[in-house]
Amino acid sequence: MERSAPTFTIKHHFSFPTIIAPFDCFKCPQSYPVIANVVEGVRYPFLFSIADLGNLPDKPHKNIVRMLKGKPFRKPDISVTIQEVLEKMKGGDSRDGFVVDVGANVGMASFAAAAMGFRVLAFEPVFENLQRICDGIYLNRVGELVNVFQAAASDNLGNITVHKLVGRLDNSAVSATGAKLAFKSNEEIAVQVQSIPLDEVIPGSEQVLLIKIDVQGWEYHVLKGAKQILSRKGSEAPYLIYEEDERLLKASNSSKREIREFLHSVGYHTCIQHGTDAHCTKTA
Repeated sequence: MERSAPTFTIKHHFSFPTIIAPFDCFKCPQSYPVIANVVEGVRYPFLFSIADLGNLPDKPHKNIVRMLKGKPFRKPDISVTIQEVLEKMKGGDSRDGFVVDVGANVGMASFAAAAMGFRVLAFEPVFENLQRICDGIYLNRVGELVNVFQAAASDNLGNITVHKLVGRLDNSAVSATGAKLAFKSNEEIAVQVQSIPLDEVIPGSEQVLLIKIDVQGWEYHVLKGAKQILSRKGSEAPYLIYEEDERLLKASNSSKREIREFLHSVGYHTCIQHGTDAHCTKTA
């Protein structure tokens, strides 16, 4: 019996031209096995697939152990945060804007937003993580909501070296020191990836609701590359969430003070600390 062709498609959901093509999940060679599960306890459920499996079979990833016990994956803090922030934006035409996920990893913020019906532009330079994002796009059936770019957001258009740690891809960083701060024993691999400013991808005509940045100390450069977006007036400016870890920032030759001064210059006068993240907004 002849099998019918799969009907799942990935449709780019932006009408503006981009200088970088979205990552093509259908042409991406996938790795095996695919280990994915639903996330526990979030208001809008979604699935994600893990890239780091741990040291099999002796010491598997904690979420693999949970799944073998019949439990869902532990909910990531960023997923809860994203849904709480976006919950307040659900009214009116707000879903016509974009959620921008910089340092998307395996999509825990992207899919949290897509599960609520928001459109997402995700930026992730590490190939193994891109494979897992493709899993999540398929498993969550959000091919018309999530577009992912194989690039590191920065303040310059070109190429940049990213240092990734074998077995801890969530700690990949532009700074080799920053990548190994917490996991000095892991093997490090340096790879060249495309770097691109967000201002070069997202035109001024497009609404940006929220920008989340988690790039292991490279946050200042990502923010500088989004100066035009961040300079928008009042409610047109995006809600901003970025990691503000002083150790990681120092490893990339920047600082919390430098970031705060830059944000102040583009009109972000209110930043509240939430753990190692900062939440920044503009008043009308």
